[in-house]
Amino acid sequence: MKPTLLVLALAASAATLLHVPAHAQAGTPATASAPAAATFATVATHYAALVHANYSDTLAAAQEMQAAIKAFTAAPSADGLAAARKAWLAAREFYGQTEAFRFYGGPIDDDKGPEGQINAWPLDESYVDYVQGKPKSGLIANTKFKITKANLVKFNERGGEENISSGWHAIEFLLWGQDLSETGPGNRSFEDYVDGKTPNADRRRQFLNVATELLVDDLNFLVKAWAPEQKNYRARFEKGGKESVRKIIVGLGSLSRGELSGERMEVALNSQDQEDEHSCFSDNTHRDIVANATGIQNVWLGQYKKRDGSVLQGPGVRDLVAAKKADLAEKTTSQIAASVAGAEAIPAPFDRAIAKGAPGRPAIEKTVASLVEQSKLLVESASAVGIAKLTLVEP
Repeated sequence: MKPTLLVLALAASAATLLHVPAHAQAGTPATASAPAAATFATVATHYAALVHANYSDTLAAAQEMQAAIKAFTAAPSADGLAAARKAWLAAREFYGQTEAFRFYGGPIDDDKGPEGQINAWPLDESYVDYVQGKPKSGLIANTKFKITKANLVKFNERGGEENISSGWHAIEFLLWGQDLSETGPGNRSFEDYVDGKTPNADRRRQFLNVATELLVDDLNFLVKAWAPEQKNYRARFEKGGKESVRKIIVGLGSLSRGELSGERMEVALNSQDQEDEHSCFSDNTHRDIVANATGIQNVWLGQYKKRDGSVLQGPGVRDLVAAKKADLAEKTTSQIAASVAGAEAIPAPFDRAIAKGAPGRPAIEKTVASLVEQSKLLVESASAVGIAKLTLVEP
C-alpha cells in the first residue's frame, strides 16, 4: 500500500491530544527509569541490533517454510499442504513485527527496496492462478510466461498495484486458495499440485517454489543490510544519532496511524470488503494486527523476544523520553500496551468482525482509536527529546 505523506509539526499543544482511557493502564509493562546509557547514539545502536535480530528470525522461519513447501511440492499430500500452511503462519508472526522498521527510507522501502515484492497487498487472485468462474486465468495458466525470480519481480504490480506476483500473499494464495467461506479460510486442495488432477499442476508447483525462493532472497538482503560490523546501512544508521532516532519514531508513528489503524483496519471497517483484509486467504489478519502492534511496542521499549525464547533488551525510545518527561513516557507506554491488548482481543475471522453489527467490530474500533492516540503521543514524545519535525504516513 502507498498512503500519502503528511508533514506533522511537533509544536502542537498537548491540549490537542486525547485523554488516555483508564483501561489503558491494565497490563501495562512496568515503567523503567531512564538509564544513564539512554542517548541518541545508544538507542540507535540498540535499535539496529533489534532490527537485525527480528529480520534474522524472520529469515530462519521463512527458510523453514521453504523446506516445508519443497517437501510438499515434491510429493503433494493433504498433510504436506497443512505443514506448509503452518510454517507460513509461523513465519508471519516474526515478519509482522518488522513492519515497525519501515516508512523512513531504510533498506526495505527506499527507492530500490524490496518491500513491494515482499508484502504487497491486496492481491488480485486471478493475476496469479485460476479463480472461481475463471479456470484459465493467471500467470500460472499462461504457458508463455516463464516462471523465474526475475519475471516474478518484473511482473509484480505490472499494470496495476493489485497485480501482485510475489511475496507473502502470493504464497498465501497458492497455499490456501480463494477464501470462499464465511467462517474459515480458503480451502485449496492439495490435488491442485498433482499432475493429472488439476491443469497446470507442474507450473503451480514451480511458481510456489520460485516465489518462496525470491522471498527468502529478499529477507536475506535485509538481514545483510542490518548485519553488525559491516560496511552497510546499519553502519551508517548507528552513526546517525538524533537523525536516526527521528527515523525510528517516524516508523513507529507511521505504522501506528497511516498503515495499521488506517490502511489495514479503517479501510476494511469502512468497506466491509473481504478484499481489504490483509491476509484474506488464510484468515490470519487478526494475528497480523497483533504482530504489527507488538513490533511498535518492541521498538518503544527496546526489547524483542527472539525465536529461541531469549529476550534482547536495551535502551529504547521510551528511555530517552523518560529522561526528559517521565509522565509522557509512562503515558505512551500505557497507550501502546493498550493497543497490543486491543489487537489481541480482535476475534477471527477478521472479515466477519468488520461487518456492521458484528460482535467483533467494537474490538477493532477500540484498537483503531488506541493506535490513533498512541501516534499523537509518539509525536509529542519526539518533541520532548528535541525532534522538531516528523514526516508521518497518513491514511
